[in-house]
Amino acid sequence: MTKNHPNLRKTVSTADLYSDPSPPPIRASLSRNFTTVQRARPNPFMTSRHGQQPAPSSRHSIAVPSHSLLDTDNDYFETRPALLKSPTPPPVPPKLKLPPVQAIPPRAERVRVDPAKYTKPFLDYISTNPTVFHAVDTVAKDLEAHGYTKLLERDSWKLKKGGKYYVERNGSSLIAFAVGAGYAPGNGAAIIAGHIDALTAKLKPIPALRTKAGYVQLGVAPYAGALNSTWWDRDLGIGGRVLVKQGGKIVSKLVKLDWPIARIPTLAPHFGAASAGPFNKETQMVPIIGLDNSDISGATEENWKPALLGGEGAFTSTQPERLVKAISSELGIKDYSTIVNWELELFDIQPAQLGGLEKEFIFAGRIDDKVCSWAAIQALLNSTDSDDSSGQIKIVGLFDDEEIGSQLRQGARSNFLPTIIERVVDSFANSGVTSLVSRTYANSFIVSSDVTHAVNPNFLNVYLENHAPRLNLGLAIAADSNGHMTTDSVSTAILQKCADKVGAKLQVFQIRNDSRSGGTVGPMLSSMTGIRAIDAGIPQLSMHSIRATIGSLDPGLGVLAFQGFLDHFETVDAEFAL
Repeated sequence: MTKNHPNLRKTVSTADLYSDPSPPPIRASLSRNFTTVQRARPNPFMTSRHGQQPAPSSRHSIAVPSHSLLDTDNDYFETRPALLKSPTPPPVPPKLKLPPVQAIPPRAERVRVDPAKYTKPFLDYISTNPTVFHAVDTVAKDLEAHGYTKLLERDSWKLKKGGKYYVERNGSSLIAFAVGAGYAPGNGAAIIAGHIDALTAKLKPIPALRTKAGYVQLGVAPYAGALNSTWWDRDLGIGGRVLVKQGGKIVSKLVKLDWPIARIPTLAPHFGAASAGPFNKETQMVPIIGLDNSDISGATEENWKPALLGGEGAFTSTQPERLVKAISSELGIKDYSTIVNWELELFDIQPAQLGGLEKEFIFAGRIDDKVCSWAAIQALLNSTDSDDSSGQIKIVGLFDDEEIGSQLRQGARSNFLPTIIERVVDSFANSGVTSLVSRTYANSFIVSSDVTHAVNPNFLNVYLENHAPRLNLGLAIAADSNGHMTTDSVSTAILQKCADKVGAKLQVFQIRNDSRSGGTVGPMLSSMTGIRAIDAGIPQLSMHSIRATIGSLDPGLGVLAFQGFLDHFETVDAEFAL
């Protein structure tokens, strides 16, 4: 069960807050200021395993790091009298010089990851990379700065042991991998897989619309669950990739118009039922991007026609004139006809920010699932920056299109990850590649790293009491009895052992039986390859909102846990015959 912070100590149990209807009364002791609830065993995800003693029949649970956790037994004074008094107590406290006891060093001294150091870098990353194309491009540059070499799927590969590489697909998906210096074909891979796309609204192929009542509007289509109520009255920018003819080649350029260009205005409540919805996303959630009152002069049928920028038949002739000019100016393009096509989307321009009285929150857009993707890449960089004598492959896969089913070539259901692994094996194998790939899959493990639900204090009744993750505590393992998640007992034990190696705390989430579970890339990748897998991600509030909330330490805690997996899976897996 998730534990309560010492500042929130109470004298009665809050178990009833997580139940609807109320459960039978829980037998509790009120002899102390801490909640005491009878439990057969502690939650294995929330209990530190370092030097763990046999679980007492009753425990006090306080949300503090394991080295300061207070756990006492109700029968402590009756069952352990030898601990209370010495056989020959002295009349006065003795003044003895006791040998120094080796203290357990703080977490930051025991591991290489200090979670607080990752807060600002993540804020910068999420603020400056509003689209999936920007996010992947920045990750690629970060990888190259740490010695990773870009590979093209259309080329032949010459890989070497100890080498570090990455591959992009469509500019919106990326797989980075490092081959251990001790790698042999058939050895396993430690894989972290997540998605880097986010809910958004994409411009339609021909987004120019007829001006209405003096407003210039933009035709957009929702991607996944976007254009929901959280998108009303937000300051929206436009960004994405633009295909440009340059030097006889078609190249991709990234563009970001990060000032408030578009807005979807609400209808004031004074208009009664019309303002209450439900609303039509095609006709009532159309963003406004400018004003054009030329219809007042009588040109009512002419004001909406395209200006044919770039010449008749050019791509830009079908697009809103002002938008073409704004993007061309941003990219320094003089000849509109050189713009071959583009993929643009809307995004909330408000930057990611620290919040809360002590800045313990991060408020940001596009957290799902750029936070786990970013943390996984940082963990990979940390794990492979030094000489890597591992006998395995370390892989991080960031996929597009997860929010819409992962069906496209850059999605997790595609052949992207399997073909990368097959080509790595093929580069080092002399023969029998097919069987070696099968062995590789059998020896590998996937951490499916998508965000999961943090407990919301205003809706405790929709959570299970022992499955309600909190912010700033660590990754939450996501379980689901109907196969929407890959978590099982074996994968949980493996990840827990990896987490223990670096002092990372794991929480657990499972949705109530009367609610609907979401999905991740884990089941599709695991079923396609047969690789063992687990679902574990950073908890967040306001999932699928245009602005969400995580803890300010959560990006760094993600790096800690993911690096623990990449660094220690090889040795941990050697203990398992499963």
